[in-house]
Amino acid sequence: MKSHPNELFLYYNPSHSVDKQMRAYAKAVSNHVNEINIEKEPITSTGWQTILDKLHLRPKDLLNRAHPDYQNLIAGRTWDDEGWLNILIRNPHLLKAPIAIKRERAVLCLTPNNLLELD
Repeated sequence: MKSHPNELFLYYNPSHSVDKQMRAYAKAVSNHVNEINIEKEPITSTGWQTILDKLHLRPKDLLNRAHPDYQNLIAGRTWDDEGWLNILIRNPHLLKAPIAIKRERAVLCLTPNNLLELD
Protein backbone atom coordinates (compact mmCIF):
# COMPACT_ATOMS: atom_id res chain seq x y z
CA MET A 1 0.00 0.00 0.00
CA LYS A 2 1.43 3.32 -1.05
CA SER A 3 0.94 6.34 1.17
CA HIS A 4 0.93 10.01 0.31
CA PRO A 5 4.37 11.63 0.87
CA ASN A 6 2.81 14.21 3.21
CA GLU A 7 0.65 11.71 5.09
CA LEU A 8 0.58 12.25 8.83
CA PHE A 9 0.00 9.21 11.03
CA LEU A 10 -1.56 10.11 14.38
CA TYR A 11 -1.64 7.50 17.13
CA TYR A 12 -4.13 8.73 19.73
CA ASN A 13 -6.61 7.72 22.42
CA PRO A 14 -10.06 9.21 21.71
CA SER A 15 -11.11 8.94 25.36
CA HIS A 16 -8.52 11.60 26.32
CA SER A 17 -9.67 15.17 25.70
CA VAL A 18 -6.16 16.37 24.87
CA ASP A 19 -5.86 13.64 22.24
CA LYS A 20 -9.14 14.78 20.66
CA GLN A 21 -7.80 18.33 20.49
CA MET A 22 -4.56 17.12 18.93
CA ARG A 23 -6.56 15.16 16.36
CA ALA A 24 -8.42 18.33 15.35
CA TYR A 25 -5.16 20.28 15.18
CA ALA A 26 -3.56 17.57 13.02
CA LYS A 27 -6.46 17.83 10.57
CA ALA A 28 -5.98 21.60 10.48
CA VAL A 29 -2.28 21.40 9.59
CA SER A 30 -2.34 18.41 7.23
CA ASN A 31 -4.65 17.36 4.41
CA HIS A 32 -3.62 13.71 4.73
CA VAL A 33 -4.14 12.42 8.28
CA ASN A 34 -4.22 8.70 8.98
CA GLU A 35 -5.76 8.33 12.43
CA ILE A 36 -4.89 5.27 14.50
CA ASN A 37 -7.16 4.82 17.51
CA ILE A 38 -4.93 2.90 19.93
CA GLU A 39 -7.96 1.60 21.84
CA LYS A 40 -9.46 -0.13 18.80
CA GLU A 41 -6.38 -0.91 16.71
CA PRO A 42 -3.84 -2.84 18.78
CA ILE A 43 -0.22 -2.14 17.94
CA THR A 44 2.17 -5.08 17.85
CA SER A 45 5.52 -5.15 19.61
CA THR A 46 7.22 -4.62 16.23
CA GLY A 47 4.96 -1.64 15.55
CA TRP A 48 5.74 -0.09 18.93
CA GLN A 49 9.45 -0.76 18.48
CA THR A 50 9.39 1.03 15.12
CA ILE A 51 7.62 4.00 16.70
CA LEU A 52 10.06 4.05 19.63
CA ASP A 53 13.04 3.95 17.27
CA LYS A 54 11.70 6.97 15.37
CA LEU A 55 11.05 8.82 18.63
CA HIS A 56 14.44 7.82 20.10
CA LEU A 57 12.64 6.94 23.34
CA ARG A 58 12.20 3.93 25.60
CA PRO A 59 8.77 2.34 26.21
CA LYS A 60 8.55 3.68 29.76
CA ASP A 61 9.12 7.23 28.46
CA LEU A 62 5.71 7.06 26.74
CA LEU A 63 3.74 6.14 29.86
CA ASN A 64 1.67 8.59 31.90
CA ARG A 65 3.08 8.16 35.40
CA ALA A 66 0.22 10.19 36.92
CA HIS A 67 -2.48 7.77 35.68
CA PRO A 68 -4.09 5.78 38.53
CA ASP A 69 -3.48 2.47 36.71
CA TYR A 70 0.22 3.29 36.47
CA GLN A 71 0.33 4.16 40.16
CA ASN A 72 -1.52 0.99 41.22
CA LEU A 73 0.06 -1.57 38.89
CA ILE A 74 3.43 -0.32 37.72
CA ALA A 75 4.94 2.33 40.01
CA GLY A 76 7.85 1.19 42.14
CA ARG A 77 8.61 -1.90 40.05
CA THR A 78 11.36 -2.48 37.55
CA TRP A 79 11.30 -4.23 34.20
CA ASP A 80 13.69 -4.64 31.30
CA ASP A 81 12.88 -2.94 27.99
CA GLU A 82 10.86 -5.94 26.80
CA GLY A 83 8.78 -5.83 29.98
CA TRP A 84 8.09 -2.11 29.51
CA LEU A 85 7.17 -2.80 25.89
CA ASN A 86 4.66 -5.45 27.00
CA ILE A 87 3.15 -2.99 29.49
CA LEU A 88 2.70 -0.50 26.65
CA ILE A 89 1.13 -3.16 24.40
CA ARG A 90 -1.32 -4.31 27.08
CA ASN A 91 -2.10 -0.82 28.42
CA PRO A 92 -2.20 1.61 25.50
CA HIS A 93 -4.51 3.85 27.55
CA LEU A 94 -1.42 4.78 29.59
CA LEU A 95 0.14 6.60 26.62
CA LYS A 96 0.80 10.11 27.92
CA ALA A 97 0.32 11.94 24.62
CA PRO A 98 -0.53 11.30 20.99
CA ILE A 99 2.27 10.32 18.63
CA ALA A 100 2.57 11.86 15.18
CA ILE A 101 4.68 10.37 12.37
CA LYS A 102 5.38 11.97 9.03
CA ARG A 103 7.80 10.36 6.58
CA GLU A 104 10.58 8.99 8.79
CA ARG A 105 10.20 11.47 11.66
CA ALA A 106 8.07 11.11 14.78
CA VAL A 107 7.16 13.31 17.75
CA LEU A 108 5.40 12.77 21.03
CA CYS A 109 2.78 15.53 20.93
CA LEU A 110 2.83 16.98 24.42
CA THR A 111 1.71 20.31 22.92
CA PRO A 112 0.07 21.10 19.56
CA ASN A 113 3.27 22.87 18.45
CA ASN A 114 5.08 19.52 18.51
CA LEU A 115 3.23 18.65 15.29
CA LEU A 116 5.01 21.52 13.54
CA GLU A 117 8.37 19.87 14.23
CA LEU A 118 7.55 17.31 11.51
CA ASP A 119 7.72 19.84 8.67
